Amino acid sequence: MKLETLAPDTETLSVLETAALLRELTAGLISVTDFDEALTRLVGIARGAVAGVDWCGFTVLRAGEPAGVAASDPALAGLDDLSHDHDSPALRAIHRREMILAEDLERESRWPAWAQRARDLGVRGVISAPVDVDEQVIGAINLYASAPATLTTRHQLTAMLLAEHAGLLLAAVRDRERQLAQAHEVDAAQLTDGVLGQAIGVIMTQRGCPAPEALQVLRSAALSLQIPVGEVAERLVLTVSRPREN
Repeated sequence: MKLETLAPDTETLSVLETAALLRELTAGLISVTDFDEALTRLVGIARGAVAGVDWCGFTVLRAGEPAGVAASDPALAGLDDLSHDHDSPALRAIHRREMILAEDLERESRWPAWAQRARDLGVRGVISAPVDVDEQVIGAINLYASAPATLTTRHQLTAMLLAEHAGLLLAAVRDRERQLAQAHEVDAAQLTDGVLGQAIGVIMTQRGCPAPEALQVLRSAALSLQIPVGEVAERLVLTVSRPREN
């Protein structure tokens, strides 16, 4: 990622600050399986962890089309939504694959409609950094300041760090989301699969529980007995199908 504009000061992030930011971001997203929830957590963490930043947003494109936003303050969510403005810092960051900085929106000539809406909401400075998630999803993380000349080299370095690390974490979330969906598809197929389906039906009748819970009962039994789920199902069906002795 390259910088469109680099502030003249020489502030840098300390090792401890960097480690703390990465640790907090990782802890917040490491177990999340829903992409939208991950975005909500991401902007909340960034807003709270980066001094001088008053709001944080995230813009999402899926297959090249606007596909959602997340914002630390719902009142500013429209600034991250590309369906409102086709010309904005976030879209420029995504298309140019570079960080975009506007230190003072009062003097900003780029994205005139967007800049006016931002000023009306109290925003005076913005940094947008592109985030690569996977082959289908890309986005931009947007850091907003309520005062001009607030966003410095430190904030640009932080935004770069956030973008790189967030891209890795969000890609992992997308993988977990896909794996969970595939597992649900497998479960749905198993619910009606031969002997396994019959065994699930037996448990549902005996316990008065739904099919997914019955499947989990079979899995727990298989784990306890250390035998395949299919074998547990066969034993159960065989047991209930035996004629009772008079």
